[in-house]
Amino acid sequence: MLKLINAGLGRTGTTSLQVALEKLGFGACFHMFDIVGSEERLAQWERIVCDGQPADWTAVFDGYTSAVDGPCALYYPDIAAAFPDAKIMLTVRDPDSWYRSTYDTLYQFAVRGARNPAPPGSRPARMGRLTNTLVWQGLFEGRFEDKAFAIDVYHRHNQRVIDTVGADNLLVWDVTQGWEPLCAFLGVPAPRGEDFPHVNDTASMLKVIRGMGGSAG
Repeated sequence: MLKLINAGLGRTGTTSLQVALEKLGFGACFHMFDIVGSEERLAQWERIVCDGQPADWTAVFDGYTSAVDGPCALYYPDIAAAFPDAKIMLTVRDPDSWYRSTYDTLYQFAVRGARNPAPPGSRPARMGRLTNTLVWQGLFEGRFEDKAFAIDVYHRHNQRVIDTVGADNLLVWDVTQGWEPLCAFLGVPAPRGEDFPHVNDTASMLKVIRGMGGSAG
């Protein structure tokens, strides 16, 4: 059963948060990579995102204690309704650096997929359909290259979270703030003498993309 849901968009420190949550006992933590690596989860989210079928959130998050990144950020109202006792987080970062990081990594992977389509029905093609429906054609309406528009969408998403989640159950958090506010919000002690994890930066993400057969150049 989920105890924490992060509504922050990708490239706001979600993977670092995942590692931190698992260190603090809030794992397993669901991440977009869980969809990439599982045929069953990919099929689940295709039905939800692409086909508009009702979601059985208990089944989707079976075995998980927390959820970050990917579809969770956009479906957080429905997920939170299914897990009313879960705490809600909103990971944020400087909008310009968020845009640049997203543009240089995830968006370039999408661009390359559009230029060199994977075979229909293949795992890469299905992942492309999922992310296009959810993010590039969905959230950003096919206009992600318009920086001002994309950043406005980023701001509007964050404000929607702030406006719709009760202040007593929401932590707005930048990964640079580290352990203290996160642990205080979760009611657990901060690890002593342990730096906060910083993983999946732009360089690391480029390696992941290349390993998936993409190119960021």
